[in-house]
Amino acid sequence: MRRQLLLLTAATTALVLIALLVPLALLTRSHAADQALADATQRAQSLAAAVGGALGRPDGTETVEAVLAGAIGPDLPRISVVLPDGHVLGAPAPVTDAVRLARTGRTFVYAPAGGGRVVLVPVQGVLRDGHEEGTAVIEVTVGDEQLYDGVLASWLTVAGLGAGLILLGLLVADRLGARVVGATRRLAAVADRLARGDLAARAEPSGPPELRLVAVELNQLATRIGELLKAERENAADVAHRLRTPVAALRLDAEGLRDRIEAERITASVMALERSVDEVIRTARRPLREAAAARCDLAALSRERGAFWLPLAEDQERTLRLNTPAAPVIVGVEEADLSAVLDALIGNVLDHTPHGTGFRVTVGRRTDGGGLLTVEDDGPGFPAQDVTDRGHSGAGSTGLGLDIVRRTAQESGGAIELGPPGAGARVSASFGPPR
Repeated sequence: MRRQLLLLTAATTALVLIALLVPLALLTRSHAADQALADATQRAQSLAAAVGGALGRPDGTETVEAVLAGAIGPDLPRISVVLPDGHVLGAPAPVTDAVRLARTGRTFVYAPAGGGRVVLVPVQGVLRDGHEEGTAVIEVTVGDEQLYDGVLASWLTVAGLGAGLILLGLLVADRLGARVVGATRRLAAVADRLARGDLAARAEPSGPPELRLVAVELNQLATRIGELLKAERENAADVAHRLRTPVAALRLDAEGLRDRIEAERITASVMALERSVDEVIRTARRPLREAAAARCDLAALSRERGAFWLPLAEDQERTLRLNTPAAPVIVGVEEADLSAVLDALIGNVLDHTPHGTGFRVTVGRRTDGGGLLTVEDDGPGFPAQDVTDRGHSGAGSTGLGLDIVRRTAQESGGAIELGPPGAGARVSASFGPPR
């Protein structure tokens, strides 16, 4: 933006200066020519007065030559005196039609083919030995050098003035652009912090009125987002808290079972459900920015959740194979979120495939240090429609399981990939390393 503003200012200033300085330059050239011609005309008229009086005397020719010697110089116009008999005193000059026209008594200026200007002034009634011989002509030739003397210096001055004005305009535009761009970048930095979950970020209104208005509106938006998120977290926590009562009643019922082994197994499951409800409440009330430092061992947690689901798999006559490396596979995901991913993927196999269908849980490592989790089964596979859309399921469930997997993977810097439709379903979820 700053560069565009400078280019716009330079172009606008240059166009304005061209519109003003070009006519000024032409006027300077014309004024110099007029001044040179006026000087040449005055010089010719002065010589005409001197020549008219001198030629009437016996030594008139010598007097005129002496006057011409004082008026001729290397940087001065060429001066010639054409006598009535065609003899030329001073600078050599031919008797042209212009000279013959001047002998009729006309004073004029013309431009010869070779350039420059010629001033012709007649001297009528030239006397010699007391008799009038005719009309002499004073011819002053002004070359292009004398005609436009000083024009180049004037043009350079005008050009320097224009360049100075352009530089001044660019300096002002640069300061203005720096002010606008700086305010815009500060707004962008605040917006970036908000996008990363820092809802405490606020913009300092600065710059032009429009950007100050944007800063105020951005602060109001951040405040409103914080209020909405707080309300959503509290609502989710309240809903989860309501589950504690029926879960507690379920645990009491489980403890009252006569079969001690079954009672212990069901009580352990109910206690795990209580811990999940408590984790939901804590997660709902946890600020978003705490997830920035999340980390978890994907391999160890996969073995733990596999052991948790193994009894149910055995009850359904399923074969569960765990392929996890012995070394830790650290990923940038909270343990509770990663547990929800594993439970969703394993639960989908148990809920949506026939009893006796085996499945495998494989953990690998990404090249950038993240982790790769693959859950695949030997069932009928996925339906043709997209089962990752939130709220849509091909088996009559809530349709949230795969969406939880997708969202968790993407928030950590990974992605989710489904196997092709057909025999066997495969879900591969990659997770990025800790930040």
